[in-house]
Amino acid sequence: MPPRIPGRQGLSGISLCLRPAIRPPTPAFLPITQTASLTDKEKRRLAKQDPYRWAQMQQRKNAHHERRAEIAAERQAARGDPIRGFTTPFVESFDSAGQAPLSTPRVDDDGNPIEEPHPLPTSPHILNNLVAKSEFDAAVANAYALTKPLESDFTRANPGLQEEKNLEYEAQHTRALEALTRIVDLQKGSSKDKRHANIRRCIETFGRHETDITLPPKPLSRGQLREEKPIRGGPDTGSSEVQIAILTAKIRALANQLEKNRGYKDKVGKRDLRLMVHKRQKLLAYMKRKERGSARWQHLTETLGLTEATYKGQITL
Repeated sequence: MPPRIPGRQGLSGISLCLRPAIRPPTPAFLPITQTASLTDKEKRRLAKQDPYRWAQMQQRKNAHHERRAEIAAERQAARGDPIRGFTTPFVESFDSAGQAPLSTPRVDDDGNPIEEPHPLPTSPHILNNLVAKSEFDAAVANAYALTKPLESDFTRANPGLQEEKNLEYEAQHTRALEALTRIVDLQKGSSKDKRHANIRRCIETFGRHETDITLPPKPLSRGQLREEKPIRGGPDTGSSEVQIAILTAKIRALANQLEKNRGYKDKVGKRDLRLMVHKRQKLLAYMKRKERGSARWQHLTETLGLTEATYKGQITL
């Protein structure tokens, strides 16, 4: 006798509903977002069930955070300081107004140097009191010729007297020359004298009356013709690069003063520093928009060590 298979008896168990079946929802085209963070309960459960896997997860997480911190530090170092940027030899020479041939090495707490001094660009032709080296030499030579004792009938009759007068005059001239040299020595000048000397150096280095000759011109756009520029009547003192260089010299001098002693309490100095940094930022943004890709922009940023931090984004001090 075949086995009995239980089944529906009659037609009472069959549904004869004629309504259409409910369609499943349309699948989303975006992938399902899986959260990488676990709740505290899931973390405790996972650490208890599989401690080895949990330790591996923590190791990978720590390595990921360390790598992220290294990348952030590298980016910050490459970005530079918003106030100083990168310190270049030309910027370091602002401290001595171009008179010191070597840099001042950094020292440790005991006063021992921790680095070797490196050469700096100098400007020996710039002296104190707005005097140039050529003017000083010409004035000394003219004074020597005008005040030199002349021969007369009396000195010709007494040859020893003329020689004595000449020796006395040479001694007086040597003493006067030494006194004048000390007066025009820029290393003994005040901060105001050094600022004026640095302004003259910035005009000579970045003025367009010099860079138009030494640097190649900016490449032209398609279909653009090069225009002939008029001859300058004097040194360039108002172009963007000259103003940026002068502001950089002033910013470095003020920042050095604020770092000394109790400079952190100098609120007026901090305000002046903030104003100069923001003014330089505007000039740099303008110059980058006008001179992007030119040799003039590259010469300015490389000489002064200006990075993106000095003109990009918001600068807070």
